[in-house]
Amino acid sequence: MPVSEKTYISIEGRELQLSNLDKVFYPGSGFTKGDVIKYYIAIAPALLVHLKDRPVTLKRYPDGVESKFFYQKECPEHRPSWLETIPVSSDKRKINYCSLDDLPSLIWAANLAALELHPSLAKGTDPFTPTVLVFDLDPGPPATIVECCLVGQMLRDILRDLGLHCFPKTSGLKGLQVYVPLNRPVNYEQTKGFARACAELLEERHPDLVVSKMNKELRKGKVFIDWSQNDFHKTTVSVYSLRAAEKPTVSTPVLWDEVEEVIKNKNAKFLVFEAAQVIERFNHYGDLFAPVAVMEQELPLK
Repeated sequence: MPVSEKTYISIEGRELQLSNLDKVFYPGSGFTKGDVIKYYIAIAPALLVHLKDRPVTLKRYPDGVESKFFYQKECPEHRPSWLETIPVSSDKRKINYCSLDDLPSLIWAANLAALELHPSLAKGTDPFTPTVLVFDLDPGPPATIVECCLVGQMLRDILRDLGLHCFPKTSGLKGLQVYVPLNRPVNYEQTKGFARACAELLEERHPDLVVSKMNKELRKGKVFIDWSQNDFHKTTVSVYSLRAAEKPTVSTPVLWDEVEEVIKNKNAKFLVFEAAQVIERFNHYGDLFAPVAVMEQELPLK
């Protein structure tokens, strides 16, 4: 067995031991573990805002995207002494999640091959109060992200009529996700119920395009609006997280103008962004998802 090559660096006064930086994690593009860490360092000013105070589930790929992976909720015991955890209790069980609130903690997780970061929709201080509502749009082949964009636009129009702002991002794989910032007192029963009602309304209006039920056999050629993500027990991939795909694609915030461009040109590749492109977009646009972290909105539940 080859000896692990180790590198020691200091980030914001914290000493970190990194290993196997030349190891290829994305064989399709030659993207290495070192490239993963460089990406997360570059995007941290945007990403950390959306991880702050949130329990994070790590999706780890120790040997790269073509090998086995596992989800890790409980923060590893061998973590640095300075790394904070977020205890969350439910169903008579307590889980100490990793807190990735700063750059050293983020890079420590990246060094564990946590390519994907899946935060809770709620903060650790109030784990049963989601700060955001999510619609996860999943295309059933031969449908693509083009159809997801069409459904996303329909969702936007419904929400706008209700006085709500929403923000789109790619899943980083095949779909699109629409986030509705709340940042006000609300519970999962309310957010899930609202999301389900919107999904069923669109299914009723566009039965040839939209499905709200989870049965996979119903999804062929349609877009499944997954409203069930609005749940204490579930997580959604973070904005700016890498995805385990052939190439280092990223869950990327996009403009509604870009969504409309995809609908117009029917070009599914238009909303595929790799790590380097996402850094360029951040340098150009800033954080397009910034309002999600702070905008206060109230669901029309009455």
